[in-house]
Amino acid sequence: MKNFTISHLVVCFVLLVCANASAQLNTPRSSQQATVSQRIGVSDVSITYSRPSVKGREIWGKLVPYGMNDFGFGTSTAAPWRAGADENTTITLTHDANVEGQPIKAGTYGLHLEVKPDDTATLILSKDANSWGSYFYDKSKDALRAEIKTKTVPHRELLTFEFGEVQANSATASLIWEKKAFPFTVSFDVTSIVLDDFRLKSKGQFGFQRQNWEQAANYALNNGGNLDEALEWINKAIAGQFFSQKTFNNLAIKAQILNKLGKSSEYDAIMEEAAAMANANQLNALGYQMLGVKDYDKAMAYFNKAAKLDPDNPNVYDSLGEAYKTIGNKKEAIKMFRKSLSMNPPANVRANSERHLKELGAL
Repeated sequence: MKNFTISHLVVCFVLLVCANASAQLNTPRSSQQATVSQRIGVSDVSITYSRPSVKGREIWGKLVPYGMNDFGFGTSTAAPWRAGADENTTITLTHDANVEGQPIKAGTYGLHLEVKPDDTATLILSKDANSWGSYFYDKSKDALRAEIKTKTVPHRELLTFEFGEVQANSATASLIWEKKAFPFTVSFDVTSIVLDDFRLKSKGQFGFQRQNWEQAANYALNNGGNLDEALEWINKAIAGQFFSQKTFNNLAIKAQILNKLGKSSEYDAIMEEAAAMANANQLNALGYQMLGVKDYDKAMAYFNKAAKLDPDNPNVYDSLGEAYKTIGNKKEAIKMFRKSLSMNPPANVRANSERHLKELGAL
C-alpha cells in the first residue's frame, strides 16, 4: 500500500512539472495593443496595432530606418516598417473600398509603411495579414501601394492611429508618432453598398414590406441612385404586389422621382393625387417643397388648403406667413405671423413667427 501511494505521488509530481513548464504567465506587453474603428456610411474600417513609446529615442531614420531594409530576421531582405510594434499592423474593411483613390476588396490586410527622408512614404497593404511584423514581407503579395505625404505634428509620445475629417463617404486615417503623421484616405461607394444590400434583401422576407421599397426608392432619389430603378421600386410599393398600398408618402416620393426624370406632366398629376390624400402637416410639407422649386402657385394652394383643414393649428399660419414673405407680400405675411402668435403656439413656432416679424420690421 505504501509503494502504491509513493508511485501515485511521483506521477502527480511529474504532471505538475510538465504543466508548469507549458503554462505561461499573462503579463503586460511593453507596447500595448489597440484597435481603432470608424464607421463610414454603413461600412467599418478597423486598424489593429501595437503602440510603442518614443522614450527619448530618435525615431525617423534611426529606430525606424528609411526605405526598405533587411532586419536580419525572417525571409525578407527588403522590408518596410510594420507601422507599429510586434505583430503585423492590420487594417480590416467590411466592404470593397478605395484607399488613396485605389480600389481594394473587402478583407483584412497587413499595413506597412516605407518611410522616406523627404516627408513622403509609401503605404503598403499586403494580402499577408498574419506574419510577424514586416520580417516576412513579400512584395508579390501586395494588394495596394500608394504614395502619401507626411505631416509635421505636435509631439505624440505613444504611437496612435486615429480617424479625422470624417465625411459621408470617406475618412482620413493617420498614424501619428513623435512629430510625424502619415495620413491616408479610405472611402466607400456608400450609395452602391446600401442599394446592393437592398437588392439582395428584397429577394427574402425583407422584400415583403412596402415600407422597405419606399425607403430604398427614397434613398436612391436623394443619394444619386438609378432613378429608373427607384421608380420601379416605388411603383411596387404603390400597386401590383400583395404588400402594396397607395399612401401620401409613396405618392410624394414617386412625384419627386418623376420630377428628377423630367416627366413634368406625370409629376403634376401625382402631386395632385398626393395632395388630395394629405393631412395638414403633409400639405405643409408639400408647400415647402414647392417653395424650394419656386412653384409659388402650388405652394400657396397647399398652404391655404392646410389652413382650411386644420384652422386651429398655429403652425399652418406660421407657414402661410413664410410663403407670403417669400413671394413678397409683406402685409399678408405680417397678418399670418400675428395670427399664429395669437393662438398661443408651441415655443418653436412662436420663435419662428417672432423672428420673421422682426425681419419684417413688425415687432
